[in-house]
Amino acid sequence: MPRQPDALAPSSSDNAPAGLVRLPVLRAVAGVTEAVEDWLADEVPVAMVFNGISHAVMMASPLDLEDFALGFALSEGIVASVDEVRDLEVRPAACQAPGAPAAWEVQLEISPRRLEGLKQRRRTLAGRTGCGVCGIESLQALELLPAPRPAPDWLGQVDAALLARVMPQLRSAQPLNAQAGALHVAAWADLAGQLHWAREDVGRHNALDKLIGVLARQGQLGAPGVVLMSSRASHELVAKCARVGLAALATVSAPTALGVRAAQAAGLCLWGLCRPPRAVRYTPAG
Repeated sequence: MPRQPDALAPSSSDNAPAGLVRLPVLRAVAGVTEAVEDWLADEVPVAMVFNGISHAVMMASPLDLEDFALGFALSEGIVASVDEVRDLEVRPAACQAPGAPAAWEVQLEISPRRLEGLKQRRRTLAGRTGCGVCGIESLQALELLPAPRPAPDWLGQVDAALLARVMPQLRSAQPLNAQAGALHVAAWADLAGQLHWAREDVGRHNALDKLIGVLARQGQLGAPGVVLMSSRASHELVAKCARVGLAALATVSAPTALGVRAAQAAGLCLWGLCRPPRAVRYTPAG
């Protein structure tokens, strides 16, 4: 599968980091207002196209789109492994009105068996920032509680001491958020407390899918370690982790009640409110 560059979309100016745009704003500080330029997070439509069939349009940060598409395909159960993605190409969307914001599409070629399963699902998403179940055709099609998975023998090592070492590293893994203040991060750390990969996006679901994509490419899905996120733990984030074999999730904010129930059903180790020296475990660690 060909590797695309991590930063795929051009920025609004030659010096702008990918994923950010610089716009004029009025900044008020202590009663004094001044006209300045400030960095803002870019947000663009990204179409997921499987074997020529448009399946989902997500609003996302325009970077790491190959990781995003691969992670989305895995976390949504469209494919079960990287090997089932025969080809992947990121390119500007063909149908863009003059003057409209940039849009991107990812063309994925998947195995015939997986394509047939996708057609049977007939599920078309119109994803927005913070939206996790858009496009479900009925409540009967909504699977809130993931299937249980066997707990790996290392899961008990994801403890408060480990999180106290790794959670402070999240700040250095968010360079775009440091400039724009509007992006989430999903990162992965091993049991030694070393942070290895991180992906930013305006949407927390997108950030997790991007992380899943890079972990899959590196052959690290299911490896001993913990997913770290700057967001809350909602049920869809738990379900995405469980579906791809990520057994531990730790978030800066608290989980939702359904997120905890989903983690309990899946056997996933879930920590929340991870703001050292504090951390709260919501499900057993093994």
